Amino acid sequence: MSIRQFIKDNFKHFNAAALTEAAEGYVEHLRKGGKMFLTLAGALSTGEIGITLAEMIRKEKVHGICSTGANLEEDIFNLIAHKSYKRIPHYRHLTPEEELQLKDNRFNRVTDTCIPEAEAIEKLSKELFPLYKKAEEEKKSFFPYEYFYELIRSDALKKYYEIDPKNSWVVAACEKSLPIFTPGWEDSTLGNGMVAEVKSGRLKNFNFVKNGLEQMDYLIDWYLENSKEKSVGFFQIGGGIAGDFAICVVPLIRQDLKKECRLWGYYCQISDSTTSYGSYSGAVPNEKITWEKLGLDTPKFMIESDATIVAPLIFRYVLES
Repeated sequence: MSIRQFIKDNFKHFNAAALTEAAEGYVEHLRKGGKMFLTLAGALSTGEIGITLAEMIRKEKVHGICSTGANLEEDIFNLIAHKSYKRIPHYRHLTPEEELQLKDNRFNRVTDTCIPEAEAIEKLSKELFPLYKKAEEEKKSFFPYEYFYELIRSDALKKYYEIDPKNSWVVAACEKSLPIFTPGWEDSTLGNGMVAEVKSGRLKNFNFVKNGLEQMDYLIDWYLENSKEKSVGFFQIGGGIAGDFAICVVPLIRQDLKKECRLWGYYCQISDSTTSYGSYSGAVPNEKITWEKLGLDTPKFMIESDATIVAPLIFRYVLES
């Protein structure tokens, strides 16, 4: 039995039913010729979401991405340093002293998985710095993801690969030339590193990287182009800046630019945030109608569960449809 059929036969009530309905809504949106924009929060890359997300990208089930800086970099960390990662199954029971020992051994813990500083972060930083320097010297500026794409396309990272690159969602996005918007890039390990390079004098200023306002400007153009013929759907994993930033492009165009554009044509959020109108990450989809992000008839789904469980199931369902 396929996973799609298993879900249809068994996921009939409560959050399980929401998953089924959201997955079928995703399929129907694509079937009508719509495109899908995906937002990625949390620590999904370290949770190896790339195993299913990369295939979604390759099969053109995802057409644009807004990611936290951490998810962008952590997909590549995992690609080049997977064998040096350390898993901590008993992470809930770690003492402060054990946490300190991990720190002293240069491991950064993300729930049950520890990212090795030397093998992952320092290795990638070393490869990126010459690209920053070259852009600075040539007075050019790029989005963070464009530096990653340059490394991938030049094969500079191939010698480090420790997983099959087909399981890297950033590699898949690079192959399809998808834009990856990263608002709040400074809230990432490599973003912190960029600041340190400038503060230490190794780089002169921040002109070599495009900021969040420039990313929003680019998102306007991307959205208008991709929503010309059919609507674009919005599939949000988690809350936070990745979702908040991207979904605002529609009211920006309609209210601030005073230009006509389609509302988002499908909306789904996977969140374990407590439903609350005082918590944006936990706000139910109908609240977005008031902000002119969604319409009365937009298919809307809210799945209150663990994204590491739910997202791969939905992705598999869509791929099997």
